[in-house]
Amino acid sequence: MRTKVTIFALATTLALAGCTETSKSQSTAIGAGIGAVAGGIIGGMTSGGGAGRVAIGAGIGAAIGAGGGYIWGSHMEKQKEEMQQATQGTGIEVTQTEDNQLKIKVPSDVSFAVGKADISPQFGSVLDTFAEGLKTNHTTTVAIYGFTDNTGTDAINLPLSRERAANVRYYLVSKGVAFERFYIEGHGASNPVADNSTAEGRAKNRRVEIYVADSSQKQDTARH
Repeated sequence: MRTKVTIFALATTLALAGCTETSKSQSTAIGAGIGAVAGGIIGGMTSGGGAGRVAIGAGIGAAIGAGGGYIWGSHMEKQKEEMQQATQGTGIEVTQTEDNQLKIKVPSDVSFAVGKADISPQFGSVLDTFAEGLKTNHTTTVAIYGFTDNTGTDAINLPLSRERAANVRYYLVSKGVAFERFYIEGHGASNPVADNSTAEGRAKNRRVEIYVADSSQKQDTARH
């Protein structure tokens, strides 16, 4: 199991290496990250399994994900509606992306205290609902990205942002979601969504973004 997880992470990292920090390339990176996780699962499930098949599957999945265009079925719509209901009034944004991923953007006042990576009780309650939806939709894969404001150095912000993403994953795994379905990454202060020169802007930039994708039909095509 540890070998499979390592290969998932390695294949995904390679797929993301050439991406710049524009919104378009970030979307491609997200797709590649989720695709590599999905592809790795494919490789592990094919006849014989083994590390080699997992690596091949991850490479195929990264290419599929980078191409965009996931499937938005009734189960994805249901999970979006459940999450919108669970997050109503919290400031968490739940949307459908242009390439049919479910995006959940969680601001710092809901998720983490300044400089901390501990999940707040309010965020934990939201993640409980999210975990139930993931356990129902077995074909989806999840990418979790952590971000900080520009206070402090990269030496502090990058590990902190990744720790936040990792803690979200571990929380969901503790609720019964398979570890192999996740890809995580910390972006530090890169890709801000607001002005870092104001307190309000910095609060918006300290965030976690979660992307859920269903590429099951694309996976079936890739095997043939």
